[in-house]
Amino acid sequence: MEEPARLRREYQLAVLQHQHDLINLTLYQVRASRRRRTRGERGRRNWVRPWIGRRRQFGMYDQLMVDLRNEDHASFTNFLRISPAMFDELLARVGPSITKQYTFYRDPLEPGMKLALTLRHLASGNKYASMKFGWRVPHNTQSLVVRDVCQAIVDEYVDEVLVCPSTPESWRAVADKFFQRWNFPNTCGALDGKHVACRCPPKSGSLYFNYKGFYSIVLMALVDADYKFIWADISGTGSASDAQIYNSCELKECVP
Repeated sequence: MEEPARLRREYQLAVLQHQHDLINLTLYQVRASRRRRTRGERGRRNWVRPWIGRRRQFGMYDQLMVDLRNEDHASFTNFLRISPAMFDELLARVGPSITKQYTFYRDPLEPGMKLALTLRHLASGNKYASMKFGWRVPHNTQSLVVRDVCQAIVDEYVDEVLVCPSTPESWRAVADKFFQRWNFPNTCGALDGKHVACRCPPKSGSLYFNYKGFYSIVLMALVDADYKFIWADISGTGSASDAQIYNSCELKECVP
């Protein structure tokens, strides 16, 4: 009689212990959920940081660039590497493609602001993290703006600016101009490569590691006698030489 009673007691204790563990687990999940909500509320106190919201009052585009345009065109050109007239022309052509729709949440960045920020980044090479304080534009927003504006410029100007000769007669015209201006006969262009620093792509090993000691992609370009680009290639890896890139590119097949 004692053995069945002992087994019943042990079974009841096991059931109570299991229920106790379930209660503790539920309480732990509730506390963890509350902590996550609290961290989320503390992590995003402002939709836009107050000092970024005062962009129009103190930002470079609405203050410094206005002063440079009105008072010192030479400094404006030095700041963006293009004149005010060229900036206006560029804005008129690429502005429609980089303009975003207005919403109830916030006003989008002006096309002029996007273009000026992109040109300054390309001219100076400054990092987004340092530019955000002067322009009052977050670094993650800048990374998207620069890509969009650069793509818009390429789409708008590529067929007009980057025209590669496609016939023997057009190549002879390039060679004749080189001979007339620079006294180099039988020259179809000046070709050179430029290492553009980048982060090492995943699982690429040393493919992008160049002889200068950093990871890069190679921008190879061809210019005519007037320094105008007539062909460009950006597919070369940092470890490849100029000869390797030239031998594998389309230009070698096109040049007569």
